[in-house]
Amino acid sequence: MVSASDRRQAVEFVRARGMSIRLACALYQVARSSLRYESKLKAKDAPATSTMRELSAQYPRYGYRKIRIFLARAGHKMSVDRAHRLWRQEGLQVPKKRPRRRLAASRPRPVSGCQIQRRIG
Repeated sequence: MVSASDRRQAVEFVRARGMSIRLACALYQVARSSLRYESKLKAKDAPATSTMRELSAQYPRYGYRKIRIFLARAGHKMSVDRAHRLWRQEGLQVPKKRPRRRLAASRPRPVSGCQIQRRIG
């Protein structure tokens, strides 16, 4: 399934190469009236996404759920689903936790003084 914006881009691509609008829209099954449509959602979400980016840089271990609480305190109230959608669109991620370093099992460990006394005594 191809999104409507992708189909509109395909129509523009074909139009740039000389095909008529009517034929290009028929070819890609796009309504001609929808060619000039621009979503207002990006403009509406811009302040929230910029604040989300700042907060995620400030708190790198927080995910979209905790960042959503900070956004609500800053005046950007939104549902969890919308917060997740914006989080994904911005490409934000909580960095993976690095595993702690462990001693190698095959490496001989040094014997401490307490253990030597127990062996002798």
